[in-house]
Amino acid sequence: MVILFSANISKKHQEKFTMKYPDHSFVFCKNMDEAKSHLKKAEILVTFGEDLTSELIDQATDLKWIMVISAGMDQMPFKSIQERGIIVTNAKGIHKIPMAEYAISMLLQVYRQEKVTLRNQQNSEWVRGVKMQEITGKTMLVAGTGAIGQEVARLAKAFQMKTYGVSRSGRSVEYFDENYTTDEMERVLPEVDFVVSILPSTPETKYLFNYNHFEKLPNHAVFLNMGRGDVVQSDDVLKAVQQGEIAHAVLDVFHEEPLPRDHPFWQEENVTVTPHLSGISPKYISRALDIFDKNLQTYKNNRDDYINEIDVTRGY
Repeated sequence: MVILFSANISKKHQEKFTMKYPDHSFVFCKNMDEAKSHLKKAEILVTFGEDLTSELIDQATDLKWIMVISAGMDQMPFKSIQERGIIVTNAKGIHKIPMAEYAISMLLQVYRQEKVTLRNQQNSEWVRGVKMQEITGKTMLVAGTGAIGQEVARLAKAFQMKTYGVSRSGRSVEYFDENYTTDEMERVLPEVDFVVSILPSTPETKYLFNYNHFEKLPNHAVFLNMGRGDVVQSDDVLKAVQQGEIAHAVLDVFHEEPLPRDHPFWQEENVTVTPHLSGISPKYISRALDIFDKNLQTYKNNRDDYINEIDVTRGY
């Protein structure tokens, strides 16, 4: 069995797999350009996902399983994959710790006025009249109640927050006081201090949030998006901030990345821009490969209890 990596991993991880599975042939490549010549014989492909096309799937005639060592599936050629009956799994859940820490840190950044205090430090100004607020006891709505959303809600509970979860099904999920479907979300927006979006990019989530939602929020509310940039129109966010419908927007994801240097988000005082880094962690690859390792055991033993198996008809 040939296991092909188009995802570049360290020598340490390569040696771990070759020693643990001496009966399998591992081909480790730095990228898909290097991996292309090995596709025809690969039974398993380990990839970051964005390097796959329908043409490459056609070349991989023996391919049975794709392990995507990221959570995002936006660019996967699912139609070709579905036609071939190829199993797809991903690394969903490995981002929950860094992304939940990011969310709480950004809300604290806004409420504890870090932009202002850092600017005062740079200007050598001793100003004690900065308006500080507490996030403790506030109400948070989390759109996307998977592993990341649950971890955000769990940390919010340490700050005694009331937590609302929003998902397609509206099913009850741990760490959320109340759960709603996306269609029901509007009715609770007037009660919410923080909105945290962790939604993936799907036809159902595209432009889910709009200016009308921001109008329904209290004008002190903070909107944080660390899911996908197309969950909301950039113009709607900018207008909501500038018109005072919300107090602040924290944005880690955008329609166009990198965000153009002349985009008004950069200069807006009440917008915090970060360059799609909420999920970054030194433990990222190790956690992703742990999932691959467990799923490889499943594959070898002809079981079907894969971790994070993707419904290729939905794309998640």
